[in-house]
Amino acid sequence: MNDIAVLGAGMHPWGKWGRSFVSYGTAAARAALADAGLEWSDIGSVVGADTMRCGYPGYVAGATFAQALGWQGARVTSVYAACASGAQAIGTARAQILAGLADVVLVVGADSTPKGFFAPAGGERPGDPDWLRFRLLGATNPAYFALYARRRMALYGDTAEDFAQVKVKNAAAGALNPLARYRARVTAEEVAASAVVADPLRLLDICATSDGGAALVLSSMEFARRHGHADPVRVRAVSTVSPTYPKAVLDLPDIATDSAAAVDPAPHTFRASIARAAYEEAGIGPEDLSLAEVYDLSTALELEWYENIGLCPPGEGAKLLRDGATALGGRLPVNTSGGLGSFGEAVPAQAIAQVCELTWQLRGTAGDRQVPGARVGITANQGLFGHGSAVVAVR
Repeated sequence: MNDIAVLGAGMHPWGKWGRSFVSYGTAAARAALADAGLEWSDIGSVVGADTMRCGYPGYVAGATFAQALGWQGARVTSVYAACASGAQAIGTARAQILAGLADVVLVVGADSTPKGFFAPAGGERPGDPDWLRFRLLGATNPAYFALYARRRMALYGDTAEDFAQVKVKNAAAGALNPLARYRARVTAEEVAASAVVADPLRLLDICATSDGGAALVLSSMEFARRHGHADPVRVRAVSTVSPTYPKAVLDLPDIATDSAAAVDPAPHTFRASIARAAYEEAGIGPEDLSLAEVYDLSTALELEWYENIGLCPPGEGAKLLRDGATALGGRLPVNTSGGLGSFGEAVPAQAIAQVCELTWQLRGTAGDRQVPGARVGITANQGLFGHGSAVVAVR
């Protein structure tokens, strides 16, 4: 096994704080270092997940965080993969550790987001598919969240009431998480009464944009043992796969699918292939999971992730939810952190924050939202432009 150890996990609470992303990232980094029982001077490498909208320093996030913490000679790396940036940062750190380039690596992601929904950067960029989907289709994020929701309704008979129950479930978990932005329980009636944003999705069906930060201290197993961590949480797999041609299910920012006239589509969708690659590398299957953290950009999308990570066959995500299987206390809780519905999007930090939640759950330190006896967890999300993101952690 190519396991690496998670020695420390730290986060800055999500919210709208009005400060630089650097302050959130350094706060999370210091929390992770304290959790690991290490000093900043012990770190041999920093991998920063980039913040792209917030000025030049965001493009060199590794060096930005290293400077904020105090130059000490560590190697630095910066990565950008949209919502998968955090997973790619973890994957980069893992590669450095397994290659012997560093014994212990600090991974940091943080963001300070604009108010409202994400919009394209300025300028004319016809070669940028993300710019094109705004310019040609007017497709804001909620618009294509709604397209996914409508697709589920048409194919599987999911209802707006099913989507609302995802919010009810995640809000109940978020109410128990002191790091979450939204910590109030909600009812299905409150979801139904919230404003329509992109039919059939309402305001409470869609995640907000948020400020926040997350960090991990990762090391070789040998380093962990030398520093008193006899049985740490371990990262066993990191999946950052890309789609397989032909990609026959529309996935924005692409505004058309590949042609399947000459070549049959792969047997699994892109999102399903992300988890399958993680399972294969880790040597486990969905049946081995204790919990999962998945990307609930919208309530409807969470149901799709149930199917993509193999918790149930296609079209049965809503039934799994209705049966209570994915709630706290259920057979396989999903989004015990409260998910993005409780946190909001702080893009470079999100995939790192998911692994923080797995770490606390596998340690048995998640408090009132603890999954009893948690031993194996998976994270899953997807970045624009074909970036897969899944991490398997074990104890």
